[in-house]
Amino acid sequence: MISVKRRGVARLAAAVLASGLVAAGAIVTAGTAAADDAPPSQGGATATLSGLKTFDQAVIHDKGKDQKVGAGLFEMAVDNGGTIQTYCIDLHNPTQSKAKYEEKSWSATSLAHNTNAGKINWILQNSYPQVNDLSALAAKANSGPLTEKTAAAGTQVAIWRFSDGADVDAVDPAAEKLADYLEKNAQSLEEPKASLTLDPPAVSGKSGERLGPIKVHTNADSVTVTPGDTAASGVKVVDKDGKTVTSAADGSELYFDVPAGAADGNATLTAQAATKVPVGRAFASATKSQTQILAGSSESTVSATATADWAKKGAIPALSAEKNCAKGGVDITATNKGDEAFTFELLGEKHTIEAGKSETVTAPVKEDQAYKFTITGPNGFEKTFSGVLDCKTASTGGGSGDETPSSQPSPASAGGSSADSSGGDLAETGSSSNTPIIAGVAVALVVIGGGAVFFVRKKKAAPAGE
Repeated sequence: MISVKRRGVARLAAAVLASGLVAAGAIVTAGTAAADDAPPSQGGATATLSGLKTFDQAVIHDKGKDQKVGAGLFEMAVDNGGTIQTYCIDLHNPTQSKAKYEEKSWSATSLAHNTNAGKINWILQNSYPQVNDLSALAAKANSGPLTEKTAAAGTQVAIWRFSDGADVDAVDPAAEKLADYLEKNAQSLEEPKASLTLDPPAVSGKSGERLGPIKVHTNADSVTVTPGDTAASGVKVVDKDGKTVTSAADGSELYFDVPAGAADGNATLTAQAATKVPVGRAFASATKSQTQILAGSSESTVSATATADWAKKGAIPALSAEKNCAKGGVDITATNKGDEAFTFELLGEKHTIEAGKSETVTAPVKEDQAYKFTITGPNGFEKTFSGVLDCKTASTGGGSGDETPSSQPSPASAGGSSADSSGGDLAETGSSSNTPIIAGVAVALVVIGGGAVFFVRKKKAAPAGE
């Protein structure tokens, strides 16, 4: 949540100068499939940061310097309905104004490296706002009277001690006693399951077959299933018995039923539900805004998509990607349901997936680096996976070594100051101070036309019949 201006600019520059790794390969696949602007993802809730709403003051002690900051609960507006509350687990990174966040597994965030991740989950389950009887919470902690603001501050301070290894104290004595109690009593709990995922998010096969299964994982009672525009192809979304599906539940299996003789092509389906996102789920942003962890959720809209590609013959791959912080890269999974081998090139290395086989390749990406992997094929087929690898906090080796808290942290709100909310001398958000620099970098990118991206030449597709 804290960031020195120099470090923030350095991180941004590093991401820009290494702003992409593009992999291209020859893919024999689904006819005239168009480029995918939104590749399959694991699904769940997506939300926009509203700001730090319920907080008090804390002091970060670092390298002989003290920095007063706001510590407490953020709020986010969930896309298509709902509100969530989160705490920061990424102390030395700034928030970005109106940043978009996605629900993620711990393996795709800094929690993948953190042996105390389960203790953070315990704190969330046993403190504010999950425990909203503040008198009872104060009695357990022997802290003295707590308000919503001081309870949120004490909870955040305890979380930072585990998420970032920070030397941090709450300014309010009761909040500090709560933080100490939570830190001392925390036990390791398992990672909560996702609100909604489809596994796998991409399938393939021959026309005339049912492509799948795609398994539904959700904590919702019911999920609405909606196919994309499949009228022209006659493709239906069905269950294992071939019955058309419009709703599903946890454990349901979905299939794309592709008619025999259908022209080579692709289709999508969307699953959507209203549910409370499980406390302890991580939320990450592709805009390098600090990683958050869920503390509370209203009834919220969650969704997931899956795609299918089919052809009459040849190699018929399905591609998906997910960050793998444990391995420091992006896992690209390729499955080939065709009758010929599928070969693609990634970062200069060829990979061949035999017919009926599947392989996951981890593409290494440096910390804080933006990446863009594009795998292309004949007839306009293209799959692009992009994002920023944000797997470490400063305390776990993710920074440059000079992350001393400065006068420009960003726990306040997405783009504003926290001083007016608390009445104290809290520092302003870091995002505002770097705006001219960010704008300058953006202009530079426009001028060079994305020249910072490293491209791998696309293979020429073999003529038909070869």
